[in-house]
Amino acid sequence: MNTKKCEIIYVRPGSNLYTDQKKLYVCDDYPPLNEKGKEEIKKLSEWIRNAHINIDLIYSSPALRAVQSARIIAKALKKDFSILDDIYEKRSGLWGGLTFEQIKEKYPELYQNYCKDPFNCHIEGLEEQREVNKRVKKTIDFLLKNNPEKKILIITHAGVIKSAVGQALCIPDKNYERICTPIASATKIDYFSVFIMTT
Repeated sequence: MNTKKCEIIYVRPGSNLYTDQKKLYVCDDYPPLNEKGKEEIKKLSEWIRNAHINIDLIYSSPALRAVQSARIIAKALKKDFSILDDIYEKRSGLWGGLTFEQIKEKYPELYQNYCKDPFNCHIEGLEEQREVNKRVKKTIDFLLKNNPEKKILIITHAGVIKSAVGQALCIPDKNYERICTPIASATKIDYFSVFIMTT
């Protein structure tokens, strides 16, 4: 018989200047949610509340946009939330603050090398997928160990959510970009002692 360990709902923050402009992130404290992003998270909060999903714990990435999203959700659910330091967005390094079109123009050779072999192309400051996976796994293992049979909501980022889903389903790193994590979306993973279910 399979024993359910924990249920985690991963929420991506709402829209901001960089998502609208399709730019990679530079740091955690910029940009904040814009008005559209705030409304997106309010609607998501209402959906969670109306669906009668009994959340036990809420956690957030330290990034400003995630904390702002967490405040909106926590208020709607009448819960507190805590910060998890290791679920920040994948570091973009040299490419932070740029769109892929700008990267292509500014670093044409490096961009071509990355497209050919992203896992063996070194880009200054760019966090490797294996490092993202390592910190995400560490956080998930901690939560599963310390919160048996709890329902947890985590406000975090596309790179982290893709890593969580990819590891849960044993998807090769090279295929993570095929995992869709829309802005202000919720992704649920049920963790069992033997296998995992995602919805």
